[in-house]
Amino acid sequence: MSAVASVQPDKLLKELDELWRNLGNEQEGGVLRACAMTLIVCTQGEQDEVGETLALLMREYPARAIVLRETDGSAPALGAGVRAQCWTPFGSRQQICCELIEITASRASLADVQPVIHALTAPDLPIVIWCRTAAIVTVEDFQPILRLANKLIVDTAGASDLREQLRYMRAAEDADTTVADLAWTRLTHWRSSVATMFDNPANLAQVRNINAIKVRYQGAYVPLSAYYMVGWLQHVLGRTVSYDFQSVPDDCARARVEMVSLHAPGWQVSLQVNQDRAAHVDSFVQDSHAILPRRTDYDLLREELALTARDPIYQATLGVVAGLIA
Repeated sequence: MSAVASVQPDKLLKELDELWRNLGNEQEGGVLRACAMTLIVCTQGEQDEVGETLALLMREYPARAIVLRETDGSAPALGAGVRAQCWTPFGSRQQICCELIEITASRASLADVQPVIHALTAPDLPIVIWCRTAAIVTVEDFQPILRLANKLIVDTAGASDLREQLRYMRAAEDADTTVADLAWTRLTHWRSSVATMFDNPANLAQVRNINAIKVRYQGAYVPLSAYYMVGWLQHVLGRTVSYDFQSVPDDCARARVEMVSLHAPGWQVSLQVNQDRAAHVDSFVQDSHAILPRRTDYDLLREELALTARDPIYQATLGVVAGLIA
């Protein structure tokens, strides 16, 4: 029997039913089966922090989670297993559990995965796909899987070919899939802090005089998030403003914005990321300088899963960015 034939959706669904029966027998207080969507996670490599992120997300957004992990190797290989993600709410004896199905596939077997995943999605519920690595979304054999999504969440922080990423995202939206980019979601606090700075009347008076935007980034290439920042600022200002990207040497795998500054004659304000994740942004807001905390994948996904419709500000920014990198 081939590796492909050994992974049967009916068999996996029966394993899930058996899992629930066992959980119900083992837990004195009973088990509540929770599911509001199918969340498909496309990732690569053997080990990552996906499990920890999903464990946190499930408490607010219960789902049938399907983790599709692309493994190394050129030979056809496909495997799958099921388990439950459970927790006990404070003050309760009853556990709440969500289903987790993990599928591993080599590149040679990706074309066989879509029918399996399609059969495993929770009936009549939304399908959200989170692609952890930017390269996945342009792999030809992944396309049938990605087309299952009502909402597709990508992360262009690891993408060096910005034109290709932008082309793909706009094409997906034209096909009625809501597309979100965690590189944009990371800028939520940046945008909020910019708005807060202009609560100061002295800064607000300079809005018409702003003539330059500077973005400093870490990584080997200009990230799409840097263009997002410039595109959003130009959209808010309602005009084209000159911009400049500055590189800070760094060996991080995902390029990211490190500082943004706005300039007018005799005036400037700036924002920079805070290296201490435990810091709270409000503690650092000053008249002309704010330091922002880094955000985890859990923080970003929690924000995105709360949005059920397209973000009009992101759509407008995306239009500006398309012109910047055309």
